[in-house]
Amino acid sequence: MVPVVELNNGVSMPRLGLGVYKIPDEEVTEAVLTAFEAGYRGVDTATLYGNERGVGTAVAKSGLPRRDVFVATKLWNTDHGRDAALRAFDRSLTELGLDYVDLYLIHWPVPRQDRYVETWRALTELVSDGRVRAVGVSNFQIEHLRRLIDETGVIPAVNQIELHPWLQQPQLRAFHDEHGIVTQAWRPLGNGGERLRRSEVIRTVAHKHGKTPAQVVLRWHLEMGHTAIPKSANPQRIAENIDIFDIEFDEQDIAGFATLESGERLGPHPDDS
Repeated sequence: MVPVVELNNGVSMPRLGLGVYKIPDEEVTEAVLTAFEAGYRGVDTATLYGNERGVGTAVAKSGLPRRDVFVATKLWNTDHGRDAALRAFDRSLTELGLDYVDLYLIHWPVPRQDRYVETWRALTELVSDGRVRAVGVSNFQIEHLRRLIDETGVIPAVNQIELHPWLQQPQLRAFHDEHGIVTQAWRPLGNGGERLRRSEVIRTVAHKHGKTPAQVVLRWHLEMGHTAIPKSANPQRIAENIDIFDIEFDEQDIAGFATLESGERLGPHPDDS
């Protein structure tokens, strides 16, 4: 049901996955199983989220072949550096109860530590060892990405960034396109809810296509070439968020979304991480 994108090392990743930020471990298993039943095949967690064990339980309970499920997790800021990063990965793999992870990301560059290049080299070791299928980063700016590439020669497969209609990051996305890095949106709906409903642009596009505001925003991400990981534990919203593959935007729709850009961040700036 969900189309895939081929990463720069040939691994296929779903273009839409389930984000599980702030979903408690005791609730996340049911949310992920609900998503699998709805057609999702990708789930994005992190050490920070404290729910890797519940995600792994869902993968085990789903009955789906492991090769059909794409699991991503992330290394937290306190685990930068080669040895710490490798230990952190071991802990995540144990929590998940898996033999390998499909995508492992550096969660934030933490430039004040100046260790993200060393950490990146550790992640590439995990790929060589067959414990991770692809590695990437999250919240990296152009200067961070350029330094990784220049000093290691290894281009991240994915950069997961804050990306929504009010923060469209065109320069960073252009750098991704130039270097074959997949853009993945976290908080793809912005603050969601009432803000989406208040936007005349989004309401107009939603009415035109007979969809909810959230659905057309997620479709906008796909139309722009992004991948997205909307977070929800609500079964109805999980189902709605994946029901976006019968929408076809036209130039007017895209032009309308372009007017929403304001440069507004809802999360911290990566330089301050």
